Amino acid sequence: MSDTGASDDDGSDARSPAETGIPRRARLRSAALWGAAAALTFLVLAQGYLLVGGSLPIELTGLFGLGLLVGLLAAGVTYATEHRLTAKRRV
Repeated sequence: MSDTGASDDDGSDARSPAETGIPRRARLRSAALWGAAAALTFLVLAQGYLLVGGSLPIELTGLFGLGLLVGLLAAGVTYATEHRLTAKRRV
């Protein structure tokens, strides 16, 4: 038997985000940084593809909008799941 102190009888980890030790401000900052990294990575890959002679069905301004969408999606997923991964000690 392990003594985690927060496990239910069924073995699930039911700790809230506040109990995992990650302050909300740190989660927001982490999510924003992951979102920025995802957006910039997408834009660099798209630019690299264009530089080697590929063509894309949208213009450069559309790529910036799509990069923003990718960044927001990555930030949202990061914010929603980071506390769960930390609670399971996988981060």
